[in-house]
Amino acid sequence: MENQFFKNIEKKTGVNMNEIFQLASSLQNANFQDEKTVRSVIQKVARIANRSISKDLENKIVQTIIQDGKQLDFNTIAKMINQKK
Repeated sequence: MENQFFKNIEKKTGVNMNEIFQLASSLQNANFQDEKTVRSVIQKVARIANRSISKDLENKIVQTIIQDGKQLDFNTIAKMINQKK
């Protein structure tokens, strides 16, 4: 991929692409049935997205991923973080 492409994405979203790549890399061998791992990923996604989440919302996301078998990916977590109550 072209470097300018990523610079344009960063400009439009305000999200650092290096952070996204680091997050994606850390997800490859992660155990998503482990609550501590899932919480860590959720907190990283919230930080990257520049969003704060309540402990209650974090608990709901963790429960959804671990108990309901939801797939863990950036889009799933970002959508959950951005949902309005």
